Amino acid sequence: MKPESMTASDGSLTIRPSDSSDIPSVVELDERITGLNKSAYWSDMFERYGKRENRYFLVANDRAGKLIGFIIGEVRAWEFGSPPSGWVFAIGVDPETRLGGVGSKLFSSMCNCLAKSGVDTVRTMLARDDELNMAFFRSQGMMGGPFIQLEMDVQHDKSD
Repeated sequence: MKPESMTASDGSLTIRPSDSSDIPSVVELDERITGLNKSAYWSDMFERYGKRENRYFLVANDRAGKLIGFIIGEVRAWEFGSPPSGWVFAIGVDPETRLGGVGSKLFSSMCNCLAKSGVDTVRTMLARDDELNMAFFRSQGMMGGPFIQLEMDVQHDKSD
């Protein structure tokens, strides 16, 4: 899907594909949310997800043009027998505009992009104690899926 076909506006905000000029605003917003400045990370995310087919890095701007949110997702295919599905793995909304529908509109736009890419399912993964995002995604209709996340600590070889 071509990026220009993803722009949407409802008069109060515009959701569109990100461009490189958005990265400083994304960094600033994420730093306000997380307390960490991750400039290199967000530049890398734009290179990996802002420019490739079936990968989406969308931003929301208010009427004045201020960036007030972002969402990133992609189509992933066939991991452990799963048919192609959409994955959302980053979302951020300006804390001053939360509960105003920005996150819901970003999520809906992402779902539309993923559906146009041919997937029928959208997934995400959260920390169990991430109550804010858990409540948000559940309010969007998401629920537990058929996969279980497994993990373990890796041992680092001190001789290297």
